[in-house]
Amino acid sequence: MNNRTDKFSKKMMEIPPSGIRKFFELCIGHDDIISLGVGEPDFSTPWVIREEAFYHLEKGHTSYTSNWGLIELRQEIAKYLEKYELFYNPDTEILPTIGASEGLDLVLRSILNPGDEIIVCEPCYVSYQPLSDLCEAKVIHLDTSKNGFYPSAEQIEQACTDKTKAIMFCSPSNPTGRIIPASELEKIAEVVKKHQIWCLSDEIYCELLYDGHKHVSIGKFPGMKDYAIIFNGFSKSFAMTGWRIGYIAAPHDLLVQCCKLHAYSSICPPIFSQYAAAEGLRSAWSEVEKMRLSYQQRRNVMYKAFIDMGLSCIEPEGAFYMFPDITSTGMTSEEFATELIEKYSVAVVPGTCFGEGGEGFVRCCYATDINKIKIAMERIAQLVKEKQALQKNKY
Repeated sequence: MNNRTDKFSKKMMEIPPSGIRKFFELCIGHDDIISLGVGEPDFSTPWVIREEAFYHLEKGHTSYTSNWGLIELRQEIAKYLEKYELFYNPDTEILPTIGASEGLDLVLRSILNPGDEIIVCEPCYVSYQPLSDLCEAKVIHLDTSKNGFYPSAEQIEQACTDKTKAIMFCSPSNPTGRIIPASELEKIAEVVKKHQIWCLSDEIYCELLYDGHKHVSIGKFPGMKDYAIIFNGFSKSFAMTGWRIGYIAAPHDLLVQCCKLHAYSSICPPIFSQYAAAEGLRSAWSEVEKMRLSYQQRRNVMYKAFIDMGLSCIEPEGAFYMFPDITSTGMTSEEFATELIEKYSVAVVPGTCFGEGGEGFVRCCYATDINKIKIAMERIAQLVKEKQALQKNKY
């Protein structure tokens, strides 16, 4: 038996497990639980995408690709990015990755040195801080809850020091569904250029926008191509979570470093996933639109339910998450989520899993069947009513 006290990495031991996965695991084996926890589309991958993968599997196309991925895929990504006034060379400035999550890890390890500061706009996706911690960087927590859940240029300016190496945000946001207004992105771009820092922009939900909102990437503003690192992928918009295919669009000199690590750690995304993603960009947009409209309908149902039960909630402009304020119940985020799953069989994620500004909120994902959403909302309303009554009786 290995009894060494130092057999594991100290840094790894310090990192807590994902709070999202904790509640996901509680759902396994319990068919009666309605999960509003994990952010995963409930749609199957569009047939045209699956069919393309079948074709290549039948043809025996099961080899590695270049570490840089299929040029066919990179060319389709480059064409797609032009839609948002982003112009990248498919030969040198686009790198397919094993989901956008791998891309994030590659970039952080390629740009951060021990002691560097990285500004993380929170609440945020759960992997931002731990991946930064593994690089021994200092995470500067920027609480966006004070500004309607999106960062302001003024906040970022105040957070910058001579040690600041990068800023990272997600728009549309996981977990709040907020988008950063174009006018604010333009101001943030000026701060980025002034301090010459990297700007990590997670745009994985950019095709899931509602009520006429249009996606704007910070990379489109003058001079930002030298600083912007765009993360995107196919998991959310194309319902391809299990295919593990994403990409980075960034300056070539950065991608050279990322590709070195990518070659050592994972080599390339699965070849059939790459072919399938390329076909998705060519042919699956009608299916993407159907899914988007369905999410918008579900968002409307969930939002109305939260307002009707007396909870304050910002109406999401994108993604497929809602972030209601549950402080009127007198419970912490963790207490609320735990009691909800144990007594009412509904799984949500405590806001504290997403960093600063998350306490007093829970994340609810509406990428699930609309009838299940209605039942879940009825159960949540029962808990809220009970706890709000107790709060009133205290006074």
